[in-house]
Parts: sequence; structure tokens; C-alpha cells
Amino acid sequence: QVQLVESGGGLVQPGGSLRLSCAASGSIFTIDAMRWYRQPPGKQRELVAVIDRGGSTNVADSVKDRFAISRDSAKKTSYLQMNSLKPEDSGVYYCHYRLVTATNVFYNYWGQGTQVTVSS
Repeated sequence: QVQLVESGGGLVQPGGSLRLSCAASGSIFTIDAMRWYRQPPGKQRELVAVIDRGGSTNVADSVKDRFAISRDSAKKTSYLQMNSLKPEDSGVYYCHYRLVTATNVFYNYWGQGTQVTVSS
């Protein structure tokens, strides 16, 4: 079973920065995509950023030009760099990996979440 371990969350002032990381352990297949989601209090989980197998990235409009997703493929680790943080960025952030086998069977794994609080 694959485990995704998240780190990097915490309390930060508005305008500050945080970098979240998500490291995979255990037996894994090829990573098809790495994603970051977030869930503000009382709201639905939303997609924040994606990086695919070829390294192409996509970031949600709400965090465009402030957040960036990256990866270290050899370490099976993804990162979410968050700059110019706003109070509305607060919530629980979850990483997600989509894995694929040689026969094109897909598997989905989630981290347990890390809390990000933006407050003065």
C-alpha cells in the first residue's frame, strides 16, 4: 500500500509564504499525475494545482501567479509553493497521486492533509 506523507503546513501571516511537500513511500507504480487540493472550513474540497507525467502544470485561477507546483520525480515527491498568502487560502491541504500500471490500470492515493492558517 502506498502512503503519502504531507508536511509544511502551519500558521502564517497574510502576505507570507509556505511550501508544502508530499512524499510517497511503499510500492508504487508510475506516477501519472500529482495534484494538490484544499478544503476551506465548511466548504467543498477544490483542486488547486496539477503536474502531469510530462511536467506540464496547471494552477487554479484563484491562486494563479501566487502558487506553483513542482516535483522531484526520483524522490516521488511533489511540492506546493504558496506565496502572497491570503486569509481565504486557509484550510486543509491534501496531496493526491494518480498512479498507473504498465497495463493502464489507474490507482488513486491521498495524503491525510496538512492545516494551513493565514491570519494576522
